[in-house]
Amino acid sequence: MDPLQQILQFVGHYWWMIFPLMGIAGGFARRWQVMSRQRHVQRLETLRLKSEIRAAEIAAGEHAAPRLSPRAAAAQHEQSSKELLGRLFAEHDEITARWLDYELDVAKMIAFPAMSDGRQPLTAAFLRAKKTADALRPSSVDAKVSEQQVSEYLDAVGSYAVAFEIAEKDARRLRDSGFTDAERKRLERAQHMLSVAVDQSATAAERQTAYRRVREELDGLIDLSDAAVENLEKKVALQLEQRPDPQRTGTAATQSVPLTPPADPGPAPSVPLTPPADPGPAPSVPLTPPPAEDPSGVLPEPDRIPEPVRRPTSPPPAPLHRPEP
Repeated sequence: MDPLQQILQFVGHYWWMIFPLMGIAGGFARRWQVMSRQRHVQRLETLRLKSEIRAAEIAAGEHAAPRLSPRAAAAQHEQSSKELLGRLFAEHDEITARWLDYELDVAKMIAFPAMSDGRQPLTAAFLRAKKTADALRPSSVDAKVSEQQVSEYLDAVGSYAVAFEIAEKDARRLRDSGFTDAERKRLERAQHMLSVAVDQSATAAERQTAYRRVREELDGLIDLSDAAVENLEKKVALQLEQRPDPQRTGTAATQSVPLTPPADPGPAPSVPLTPPADPGPAPSVPLTPPPAEDPSGVLPEPDRIPEPVRRPTSPPPAPLHRPEP
């Protein structure tokens, strides 16, 4: 058989292999592009920092004395190294804070799960770059470091920043595309329950139930770290403490009314039906006040009953005599 016909026959039988081969080739091409971009950014960052250092040295040399003593030159170099380390520390801390925002916020972990999945190639590369930058970071700005250590730390921070940017963009592009339909529905339910768990208008029982539902829905899908769980529990507890007080907001507070009647206080004390015994006649009290004491020392005479005053009687009127006609 002609070799050309054999090749055509092989292609006719195994033409479908072109699709996986294209996928593999595309993956290698993307990886090469990412690595090239990282090297390019690192090279540009190194050149920029070196040019800044060189410009600072030139500016300092112009305003300084023509000849510097070794001690002054060492102090100037140490000051420039401190300034460079300060900028590198600030950039390092900023990237770490942006990464922790994905690691500690459960809502972002649900929305962008690839950012917390170490099985993703770009996320794994970012974690390796973070580990390298953390290992090369000096203890403080005032630490004694050599130029080589500063240069290595500079390259590590540049790789760390580029790896985070690439991993973040890839995670925002993928979102939940790596999950099945059933798993996506579980993530949606977890997102809804999470909004209830941190809702201030919900009751305490509803928030606690929503928190347990979030843990159940994410079980097996997203591995929550201990720090993320602790942060979520603090948010739920904070919403419980910040529930509005009706007395402070000006609304009338509703008083709870007991559903059960009060306990029976017992039978009333019996009242005797028979009247009490007659205590007897009350002692007589004199109506006239006692005589006042005389300052002269003479006892007053006993009171005498005054005799009634007799008024003179007038004579009866004379009868009227009518004259006879």
